[in-house]
Amino acid sequence: MVTLDDIRKARERIKSVVIHTPLLPAKFGPPNVYFKCENLQRGGAFKIRGAYNCLAELGPEVRARGVTAYSSGNHAQAVALSAKLFGVPATIVMLNQSIAEKVAQTKAYGAEIIFAGDSSEDIKARAEEIATERGMTLIPPFNYPGTIAGQGTVGVEILEQLPEVKMIVVPIGGGGLISGIATAVKETGPAIRVVGVEPEGAPTIFECLRAGQLVTLPGTNTIADGLKPVRAGDLTFTAVRRYVDEVVLVPDSAILEALVQLVTQEKLVVEPSGAASFAAVHSGKIAVSGPTVCVLSGGNITHQFLGLLSSDNKMAEILASR
Repeated sequence: MVTLDDIRKARERIKSVVIHTPLLPAKFGPPNVYFKCENLQRGGAFKIRGAYNCLAELGPEVRARGVTAYSSGNHAQAVALSAKLFGVPATIVMLNQSIAEKVAQTKAYGAEIIFAGDSSEDIKARAEEIATERGMTLIPPFNYPGTIAGQGTVGVEILEQLPEVKMIVVPIGGGGLISGIATAVKETGPAIRVVGVEPEGAPTIFECLRAGQLVTLPGTNTIADGLKPVRAGDLTFTAVRRYVDEVVLVPDSAILEALVQLVTQEKLVVEPSGAASFAAVHSGKIAVSGPTVCVLSGGNITHQFLGLLSSDNKMAEILASR
């Protein structure tokens, strides 16, 4: 398993590249709520931390052969940006239904894009083939020590910015972010609660915990495109079972309501996946009893969701169209 020492070493590797994102108190949310603004991170999400750390760990000759990755969007952008910073080629395998804005930004960083399926398992298999065929190094989005260690630097920053924190709420996709944060937090202050949030339509880790083992969902259905892998990983599941206090589920309607408040009241541009943590607090799914940090994991919002701000009926239209 990844350790606090691994996370500290990752922080040294990435410190000249990533943004030490702000921790802001909520203006209109419940008292004692703070936002860790990874929506303001390079590439628009926390993913640059793990991606850059993985590339930095590679030897120059290995790195020069290029890297590949699979992703619905944010990890794609992070690997593409990291590869650009190192001056090496990147080939990214994305879902057929990946959001157009995320595809366009990944291309803008110079990566080759290949569409290869409708599930996380489909694109993972294709990326593994490409790694073998082209001699590239695969940079996994969550179930990899270098990725988890990089994401864990978010936890280290939170502890420095708010030493009195009592609870940290984290969105869960494949579990890399919460695994890293929980490791950093629990190995520093075991009494701090770490709570994960998943959409009701993508209960990946939730179902693993209920079954007591890794399971593969038959499918996922949520507006939070960054939180819908059908299967977690052995490393992330182990870390969650060891360090995470609770995992809760929220409906898409709660995510949208939280997103609207973040944009209109808090003046923070956050995508649905990034708003899931605040959705759990805003909807009352999680009770706040002390200084609580909601990790806003990404800000790569699409024009579709920005449109909901212009019409009272837009939120219902978006939900009805799914």
